[in-house]
Amino acid sequence: MKAVWVLGLLVFIVGCNSSKSTTSGAGSYANYQENLSGSLPVYPDYKEAMEAESSSSSVESVESVDDVLGQKIRAMYDKNLTEPYFNGYSVLVYSGIERTKAFETRDDLMENFPEIKAEMQYQEPRYLVKVGKFNYKIEAQKSFSLIKSQFPTARIIQDRFQRKEYEAPEITNSNAEGQN
Repeated sequence: MKAVWVLGLLVFIVGCNSSKSTTSGAGSYANYQENLSGSLPVYPDYKEAMEAESSSSSVESVESVDDVLGQKIRAMYDKNLTEPYFNGYSVLVYSGIERTKAFETRDDLMENFPEIKAEMQYQEPRYLVKVGKFNYKIEAQKSFSLIKSQFPTARIIQDRFQRKEYEAPEITNSNAEGQN
């Protein structure tokens, strides 16, 4: 038993003497170096590329951007004229299957808001009472805020409207062939 105590004491003393104190500070990493140049991407010098491009392309634009933009806007406008409908927003005041309730809602709307024109539609099997034809939702907000005080179930919906300036193409005898 005495031998075990002596051996344990000897291991303890040797273990305490062999441990060195480590210093962790910036000085211990002062000589550290690592070369990563082989794994880094290489980018061309943009100044040299700009100088080379400016010296090689001395041809200037003949047509201004405004002319091209004007042509594109005109082409879009002409295309839109051929479309019979456009998407927009309206305020839906009533939606239901009761015909008398739809007429009452329309009459109440005309009585309370004479400056707002109400429109009634029938989409089987329901009646709709709508107000306005707006391009953007923000435009419908004014009418909606007025109507909401009297008709709490009113809401803004997406809708399709026929263009006023749209004219349907005429059907002549030459292009009416095969139509019923």
